[in-house]
Amino acid sequence: MLFSEEIKLNLPDADISYFPGFLDLQDADNYFDRFLKTIPWQQDDITVFGKTHPQPRLTALFASNNKPYSYSNITMQPYGFTSALSEIKKLIEQQAETVFTTCLANLYRDGQDSNGWHADNEKELGINPIIASVTLGAPRYFNLKHKDNPKLKHKVLLEHGSLLLMKGETQHHWLHQIAKTKRVIKPRINLTFRVIK
Repeated sequence: MLFSEEIKLNLPDADISYFPGFLDLQDADNYFDRFLKTIPWQQDDITVFGKTHPQPRLTALFASNNKPYSYSNITMQPYGFTSALSEIKKLIEQQAETVFTTCLANLYRDGQDSNGWHADNEKELGINPIIASVTLGAPRYFNLKHKDNPKLKHKVLLEHGSLLLMKGETQHHWLHQIAKTKRVIKPRINLTFRVIK
């Protein structure tokens, strides 16, 4: 385990920190291979602006309290945490000083898999949610734009083994996305830890 330097993003109305190399390379490689093979990935239909289509990524939900999670007219039922997910959860909890209940795992199979502009502002996450996001596999750009001033934008390259923490009022003021890219990109696993009460 390697705690890396914290990089604070200098953005208004946000509290976002990036930790490159949060996991050491060998651990990150091992977790990526393990999760790619063992997580029960599924592809749900998503409804956006009244249109339903297959979600452009695969997902799975894990929770310690058995509570479901709903977004974009999808309600996901959780699995229990695996031992490997629990290991990562404990490391993140030490860094974030928060006990997380839930992990939404995303598998971006290639550059055509994506996640559109959104904020993690579902009511079950609470008023000022803390979201911890671990990247395993191919690096992808994480795009941010301010809700009230869309010209205010930022992007971060989320690298293999990195951690991104969003907290405070970030979700009130900022949208984020993982955009499609035409570059040939290998799979990326994103583990997003959150608290659902």
